[in-house]
Amino acid sequence: MKTMIIQEHPMNTHIWLVGAGPGDPELITLKAVRVLAQAEVVMVDDLVNPAILEHCPQARIIRVGKRGGCRSTPQAFINRLMLRYGRQGKRLVRLKGGDPCIFGRAGEEAQWLAERGVKAEIINGITAGLAGATLCGIPLTLRGVSRGVTLVTAHTQDDSELNWSALANSGTTLVVYMGVARLAQIEAGLLAGGLPAGTPAAMIERASLPEQRETRCTLGSLCQVATQVGLQSPAVLVIGEVAALASEQLLQPHAVA
Repeated sequence: MKTMIIQEHPMNTHIWLVGAGPGDPELITLKAVRVLAQAEVVMVDDLVNPAILEHCPQARIIRVGKRGGCRSTPQAFINRLMLRYGRQGKRLVRLKGGDPCIFGRAGEEAQWLAERGVKAEIINGITAGLAGATLCGIPLTLRGVSRGVTLVTAHTQDDSELNWSALANSGTTLVVYMGVARLAQIEAGLLAGGLPAGTPAAMIERASLPEQRETRCTLGSLCQVATQVGLQSPAVLVIGEVAALASEQLLQPHAVA
């Protein structure tokens, strides 16, 4: 007997997984603003600037923060809540800091919903590594200096080690997210992988916000300098030759008249 497979089509729902940008409320896309204005429910992460919520004054705000080292809302609860509102036909925005597909779990959330017949649309945002580096005058790629950029998280679900040798020999600028608690492993791993101790590095806290702070050092002094300045999360690390460039040299941000 031939077996027929019937594919269930997604329901006609309105769920958006939206990137709020790195923190500066002006660095959100017009598309994100448009769907926020339509939202009935907004599930918002901790790292989203509260000023962003001015775009959805009519929506019910549900805070579902997830931050390393802090008490977090379980992902399973977030998934179930999105599914419930999706099946009710609510216009739901899942609002995340930065870009939802850069260590923001949007891919796995969209897949989880799709497996249950609920379709979600992903709306990109500017990621903190890009914005923070640019505001410090660091171009993540630069002809003749850096042929590419590698985005990596130092925090893995199973606590496994990264392939430090591959990263050290990639010839790209490394942008490390969620690395404050693992600075010793990052420094030791990249040095053991062959990256010179004198490789320029930058540590950027609270990217794009008024209190953004940058600290320049080298790979070999990463832990020492971080301790001296009291590096705190949220922060991104930029490691590579472009991290030696200063905002006075190029990419100095200009105020808009």
